[in-house]
Amino acid sequence: MRNFLSDKVQNIKPSGIRKFFDIVSEMKDAISLGVGEPDFETPWHIRDEGIYAFEKGRTFYTSNSGLLPLRQEISNYIQKTQGVNYNPLNEILVTVGGSEAIDIGLRALINDGDEVIIPQPSYVSYAPCSYLSGGKNVFIDLKAENEFRLSAEELENAITDKTKVLILPYPNNPTGAIMEKTDLEKIAKIIKEHDIFVISDEIYSELTYKGEHISIVSLDGMRERTLLINGFSKSYAMTGWRLGYCCAPEWLIKQMTKIHQYAIMCAPTISQYAAVEALKNGEDDVKIMRESYNQRRRFLIDAFKKMGLECFEPYGAFYVFPCIKEFGMTSEEFATKFLQEEKVAAVPGTAFGDSGEGYLRISYAYSLEKLKIAMERLERFVRKLRG
Repeated sequence: MRNFLSDKVQNIKPSGIRKFFDIVSEMKDAISLGVGEPDFETPWHIRDEGIYAFEKGRTFYTSNSGLLPLRQEISNYIQKTQGVNYNPLNEILVTVGGSEAIDIGLRALINDGDEVIIPQPSYVSYAPCSYLSGGKNVFIDLKAENEFRLSAEELENAITDKTKVLILPYPNNPTGAIMEKTDLEKIAKIIKEHDIFVISDEIYSELTYKGEHISIVSLDGMRERTLLINGFSKSYAMTGWRLGYCCAPEWLIKQMTKIHQYAIMCAPTISQYAAVEALKNGEDDVKIMRESYNQRRRFLIDAFKKMGLECFEPYGAFYVFPCIKEFGMTSEEFATKFLQEEKVAAVPGTAFGDSGEGYLRISYAYSLEKLKIAMERLERFVRKLRG
């Protein structure tokens, strides 16, 4: 029998994140610092709204674009935080997590052979989704000495006459890096000069620890050439509700909605009602969670300093990205040995691109108690390796 599988699908590697998560789930007394999922439960008033929607029988399809009241609240949120207005009728699409928005955004934008610039290390979905869309991936290896920010010079050097899309993943997973307004202004200038479109993944926008998050859509001339992606998983601890959204000019949202229409129909209805409540009354919840993450972030940075482990200070998301190059091991070898000997799971930096070699992603979306135990084990492991 012939091979019926798609060549493209067979060429995609499984996620490097899940491997260690699956192993640690079968180990007794192991601690996982590998998955980017808040340890907080969804706030009760948001859960209550979901329960109420269920009790009221609100279990039918919504419009393909999502509940209009939710799209209105999303519009209000972007206006409040970035000073940019999106029409809830035709410039906002509610998706099944931010991940769906990445996928259908690329499919709506890319023709075979179009180049997609992806700064790395970055979230594992960008490259496979671009590849499946027919895009040619062009990677920019970000540097620790530049705090893993994308520089205007790096972008300029990567652009060719086939470049169509830049993925801008900040605050960044896995590094925790952020882009400040001055960084974005330099990037925006190049984007406009070369007539490129931007996919700005801002799923961690509420989790910044150095001033307020600035979106590239707020800069002059960028609203019309940017797909803004966000969601509820990280900021409101709603990962299992599977709800995200994207904002873009009508011409793009219209085409994305067609793909969404055929593949998904609509995002989960009960989740949408809960998300309305999150945007209306969840600001204090986000503040509490952000303060807790910041406390954990500072603890980890201090712990690395004490054990002499090099790590730049990240100001976004809930990840740290320490350097383990001194040990002469690959990231995969280090993470595997650390898991086997100390029963702590972290993710090899190479799960996020080749430029992640020599680094380890550690998530602090876990309790301070677990982090303290994990750091004691890491210090012991590092001390042993240094001999």
